[in-house]
Amino acid sequence: MLLKDILYQINVNELTGDSNASICAVVSDSRQAVPGTMFAAIRGITTDGHLHISQAIENGATAILCERLPDNRLQHICYIVVEDSAKALGKVAANFYGHPSKKLKLIGVTGTNGKTTIVNMLFDAFTRMGHQCGMISTIGNRVTDTMLNTQYTTPDVLTTNKLLRDMVEAGCAYAFMEVSSHALTQKRTEGIHFSGAVFTNISHDHLDYHKSFREYIKAKQILFKELDKQAFAVTNLDDKNGMIITQNSKAQVTTYSLRAMADIRGRLLESNFGGLQLRVDDKELWTKLSGKFNAYNILAVYATGRLLGKDQDELLAAISGCEPPAGRFELVKGTQDITGIVDYAHTPDALRNVLQNIRETKSDKQRILTVVGCGGDRDKTKRPEMAVIAAQNSDQVYFTSDNPRFEDPEAIINDMIAGLEHYPELEKKHVAITSRKEAIKVASITATPGDIILIAGKGHEKFQEIRGKKLPFDDKAILTELLNR
Repeated sequence: MLLKDILYQINVNELTGDSNASICAVVSDSRQAVPGTMFAAIRGITTDGHLHISQAIENGATAILCERLPDNRLQHICYIVVEDSAKALGKVAANFYGHPSKKLKLIGVTGTNGKTTIVNMLFDAFTRMGHQCGMISTIGNRVTDTMLNTQYTTPDVLTTNKLLRDMVEAGCAYAFMEVSSHALTQKRTEGIHFSGAVFTNISHDHLDYHKSFREYIKAKQILFKELDKQAFAVTNLDDKNGMIITQNSKAQVTTYSLRAMADIRGRLLESNFGGLQLRVDDKELWTKLSGKFNAYNILAVYATGRLLGKDQDELLAAISGCEPPAGRFELVKGTQDITGIVDYAHTPDALRNVLQNIRETKSDKQRILTVVGCGGDRDKTKRPEMAVIAAQNSDQVYFTSDNPRFEDPEAIINDMIAGLEHYPELEKKHVAITSRKEAIKVASITATPGDIILIAGKGHEKFQEIRGKKLPFDDKAILTELLNR
């Protein structure tokens, strides 16, 4: 059977001879299979869906999408054999939900850092301009005013299509979506139509998964290779890989820059903890976001808005009103004139950017106290690098746990400390405190009026992942309480 024959609703009567059945849902988890479901057997990182076909059938699945037939085949089951189940599932999902990505303007944003800020700013700005919008983001998915929790930066292709259909039914004209490198290589965007795509930057991250930086770049390129001629691509000209990312794209390419001749040019005029002033296309703009890294994010938002046909003055006014996303350089003020900053920075480049922004903004008398850890079961090679960056750019640094997952948090901290071995001058700057809450508490007690405390790594997250459990933990709430005692 051809994939094009798998339409919005599959008549199982034609496939199995059962006149009372029709496909009510498509699932990729055998536990979610119920009577009348199609089960897609996907080869994953830790398991293979083909091993769970029998369980799916026991739970009621009447059609199986797979790459190879099981040894024991049942006559009343329709088996659809394809070369790549994950790729085929994208087409099935799009068909099943009525191709919602083609019924609105969907913009994908990819890169190592800045995805969340750009997607949230686009949602905020376009909402301020009077449009109904949807958003798929690390900090939550939104369908107009309704916020939905999320577990992943980019959901699976079934969830994404359902979200997009809900957006269409809610009257959304635009949707803005974070697109991770994992999602692209795992074909979680297959069958989804993007009207445009944005590249922010690329630096050291996820090398435990992609194995090499070159493979990481190739993963990001997938989004742009899949764009059609009617789509647009926005890329950061100041990133040395900015043009490489878009080199094989059929889309119209628009560049933005703070340093070079680009289609969209910006100039940073002023930056402090309260916001920044920027000149964009010969017009000045004040925003509530702070730092040079956010100047790039603003240029990306502006470029996208202009390519979507928005009036320059209306767009700039909307951007000026945007609030910083939760956990992205989020300020916490205390009663003792101590400034707290909570940020999601969990890559070397992001941590460097945040600390450099603080250093460039603070006075000579203000100290920087940084609390930072690294995630468990993730890229180990960035741990020593992040430790060095934290120590070089702080007056005092507290190495602690982040989301240790199934790793020993003390072993993770030791991996970080190992980075300081060749920098004896940095050794005295660090303290290792395994408990994250205790590390934040010690930093708060140690700080004196005028000091700045950076809590890096978890940002908006309200949990800590330890041994398979998500335990309540909120950096901002803890820091706010400690600074206002």
